Amino acid sequence: MTVTTASQQGRGAQPAAPDELAALATKIASEADGTSGELLDGYLQTLAEVSVSRRPPSDDELRQWRDIGARAAELGVPMRSLINLYLRATWQAWPHLPGVRGPDATDRLCPIGESIMRTADTAVMTLAEGYEEVQRWIVRREESLRREFIDDLFDGRDIGGLAERAERYGLHLGWAHVVAAARGAAPFVDGDLIARQVETALRPHFGTRDALVGTKDGLLVCLAPQQHRAVLDEFVRQLSLALGADTSWRVGIGRPHSGAGGVVRSFEQARGALEIGSRLSLPEQVLRARELLVYQVLRRDTAALSELVTEVLEPLRTTRMGAEPLLNTLSAYFDSGSVATVTAQRLHVGVRTVTYRLRRIRDLTGYAADDPRQAFTLHVAVLGAQLIGWPNQESS
Repeated sequence: MTVTTASQQGRGAQPAAPDELAALATKIASEADGTSGELLDGYLQTLAEVSVSRRPPSDDELRQWRDIGARAAELGVPMRSLINLYLRATWQAWPHLPGVRGPDATDRLCPIGESIMRTADTAVMTLAEGYEEVQRWIVRREESLRREFIDDLFDGRDIGGLAERAERYGLHLGWAHVVAAARGAAPFVDGDLIARQVETALRPHFGTRDALVGTKDGLLVCLAPQQHRAVLDEFVRQLSLALGADTSWRVGIGRPHSGAGGVVRSFEQARGALEIGSRLSLPEQVLRARELLVYQVLRRDTAALSELVTEVLEPLRTTRMGAEPLLNTLSAYFDSGSVATVTAQRLHVGVRTVTYRLRRIRDLTGYAADDPRQAFTLHVAVLGAQLIGWPNQESS
């Protein structure tokens, strides 16, 4: 098949007829991964004209290629498919171009080829420019939509519309989901190295439909269906690998709940687990809400907890040393299984110091740490003090 007219005379031939070029474009597109031949709009005609005149592409042609590149990006055509389409069009059209088939073309093939290939290079680069401009816009739009979705999901906004929006990210909010929230030495933000590294590492194992990773209020969060709890274990592992020697991180894991509202509850439980771990200086790096239920019960009635702390521990403020050394002694004593020698080792003081402080606490509060019934009240009061920040926070 040729794309020349019958009047090839003298110094060259006239450009091919549009219907012939359209037929060739259709054939080329059918052999190039099925990419639409409409994306070649005008390109073969330009090659045909350049093969005769050797002119550079016009401003209108550059503008058209940029627009075609943008259209391809909007249609979701891969960049490699677009480039393949144009390079294939160039070499397949070459033997049919009027300048190549002209009677005196033999002596002119090298400069013609240079002009054609230069035009192909310009076309491809301009296509890529238009494509990348739209691609960047699409990426920014997707990032913005994803950020907005994550904020609404974990804040519990637009509950009615979240289920439909969640399908875009492969989530079925009717299922029970679990949220893990990680806190590091520095706040996590969208797009930072650690967040990208953890999300990228999870993708080969579970894909995008089994895990949603993002940031919220400085936390790195991971949402996973209850039946895929292995996602959260891998999330913790990848976070540990990404942070390396930094061991200051902690992860709180909520309990499974169904629906969009359930995601908010699980997130709040994960965040609450982090808060409890920090307040109580718990040694674990992974804190599960279901294992901290007793502390959550204490936190639910802050007024009653504050009243208990004030009633039991307020007399400790009256000592010359203040409440904190005595409070720390009680905390270490209960953590060590109520063994004075172990408590002394933890506090780096003598055993006599520990026993003296325990007697002083009994005299001030009326509660003895070695009496099981009274020790329970003391222990709950100590935990309550840590949870509400007493004695630094004024009791009400």
